[in-house]
Amino acid sequence: MISEGFYLIVSVGRHKFIPGLAPAPPRPGPASPRPRSAPPRPAGTAAPVMAAAVRLFRGAARGPPALAFTRALGSAPPGPVSRGARRAALAAAGTLGGLGLALGLWRRQAALAAAREDEEEKELRQRFMAPPVSGLRELRRRRRELRSRMELLIMETQAEMCRALADLDPGASFAVDSWERKEGGGGISCVLQDGEVFEKAGVNVSVVSGLLSEEAARQMRSRGKSLKAKDGKLPFCAMGVSSVIHPKNPHVPTMHFNYRYFEIEEADGTKQWWFGGGTDLTPTYLNEEDAVHFHKTLKEACDKHDLKLYPKYKKWCDDYFYIKHRGERRGIGGIFFDDVDSPSKEEVFQFVKSCAKAVVPCYIPIVKKHCHDSFTPEEKLWQQLRRGRYVEFNLVYDRGTKFGLLTPGSRIESILMSLPLTARWEYMHNPPESSKEAEILEVLRNPKDWVH
Repeated sequence: MISEGFYLIVSVGRHKFIPGLAPAPPRPGPASPRPRSAPPRPAGTAAPVMAAAVRLFRGAARGPPALAFTRALGSAPPGPVSRGARRAALAAAGTLGGLGLALGLWRRQAALAAAREDEEEKELRQRFMAPPVSGLRELRRRRRELRSRMELLIMETQAEMCRALADLDPGASFAVDSWERKEGGGGISCVLQDGEVFEKAGVNVSVVSGLLSEEAARQMRSRGKSLKAKDGKLPFCAMGVSSVIHPKNPHVPTMHFNYRYFEIEEADGTKQWWFGGGTDLTPTYLNEEDAVHFHKTLKEACDKHDLKLYPKYKKWCDDYFYIKHRGERRGIGGIFFDDVDSPSKEEVFQFVKSCAKAVVPCYIPIVKKHCHDSFTPEEKLWQQLRRGRYVEFNLVYDRGTKFGLLTPGSRIESILMSLPLTARWEYMHNPPESSKEAEILEVLRNPKDWVH
């Protein structure tokens, strides 16, 4: 440190003039006489300057650099010190004073930036249900990368939905369970059970990575994915937020949403990526006003990006949630999409973000409206039978459930969180014609357009 500092002092003192610290030497003009050669520096001049530099670097913390240097030079061992050497020392001290001020300013700015980061991290911790899987500092360090932005989005979506549900059911609370997957990644499961309003409500986040299983790769190839493995291995990263809400009151519909991002690295190092997701409603009894509100809210989210998206993804939803062996849909639909990788990663991400932000406003007003409605034992029985259909679809057809069960190290409790606490199957149950139960069955067999 001393030798580097002394080199700086000497080099600056010899080669750079600092205004305001000493009178400038006169510049030779056209009419000015040629300046005389400087007299030779008396022997021993460098020693006091070096000694002063050493004392300066040892004691700079006790006072301004220029004053410290002057004092150090004044207390140097006896010996001739030329006016030029003193001027060089003063110039160097002034330069060091400027450097000291700059260093102090930089340290202050760094401290303020660190304080801001700590405050932001504290705010994020309070906003989320639990610390993110990837860690707050890592997400901040890579905050411009889409994977980090997606993880922050699903964390925010989880927290927003959990708090909205908790506000409606203050007597219950979410069990928050952070878990790790030994193959890579982990997740956060938030589950509320046996509340006054909700029988079971789960909102899960997962961020997992590792090697794709052969069964999962086969499932993806069946959808048209061309996946080229290296030595049979396909590194992947997947993240998403998934929720299923089963209310107690049969006049409050069940709701499901899921938004996810997937990335696979192929044998040549190229990466395939895509987004998927959707939001759908499964009522026990039909309320057309609720259906219109739900679909209209989702349509508004889609229309911000392209007017063609809602009708396309509404039909996809009706087709996807079809229970083939029953000849009916699981519910009255919403939107659904998968394997979306165009027009660009950023544009698809912004679309997914709009859909995720529409989850609370499309559903919570319906819950508020009906959570205190009266109901009969017969209506509760019908709700249990419709939940049986929900279970059938999830265990037989749902892609997310299949992928989870086929992925090594998956957390089964979190995957099966979507199932209700109670359900019922009766042999050959058929509701009376023209009943409210028959009314909802007609819509499930023949989907309607709710917004035109």
